[in-house]
Amino acid sequence: MISMTWLWWAPLVAAAIHIGEEFVYPGGFASWDREYRSSIRASITPGLHILVNALLLFACVTVGLSGMPGGTVTVAGVGLRSAIPASLAVAGWLTLAALLLSNALFHVVGTFRTKRASPGVRTGVVLYLPLAFVGYWYFIASGQASLVTAGVCALAGGSFHLWASLVHRWRARGRET
Repeated sequence: MISMTWLWWAPLVAAAIHIGEEFVYPGGFASWDREYRSSIRASITPGLHILVNALLLFACVTVGLSGMPGGTVTVAGVGLRSAIPASLAVAGWLTLAALLLSNALFHVVGTFRTKRASPGVRTGVVLYLPLAFVGYWYFIASGQASLVTAGVCALAGGSFHLWASLVHRWRARGRET
């Protein structure tokens, strides 16, 4: 069987490239997002972007580690261990992939609604969409995830923008726009 070790680390690579598109080249995601979601613009702050993206990268590293033998990797003599137990590694990957997929859909919908390309839409479509489809297919076809598990993970990860919207509305309350 072909080694699929790369699949465990693909979300980290895709997320790093995606964040680069949003904030470095072509950049401009923060201002695009404040225009697109003007009702919560007061909540869309640089600090929040840093926190959310740092947590995303941390989740990607944790999921990547969870797929390694023993859930560990040694880098420059330092052992790194996943916080995800081996029994939940696949579910963690599927949930993360669903979150990334929902982010791609957010960018696509925003691009259509604003009639202006969202910084992040390209990598969302080119990286996040195929990654989710390949990963879901692989884990289900190989018997590592049941359809029920895959469905629950899709709902959990896919709900990101729902609860993030609620948090933004709460944060925007009382702030000046």
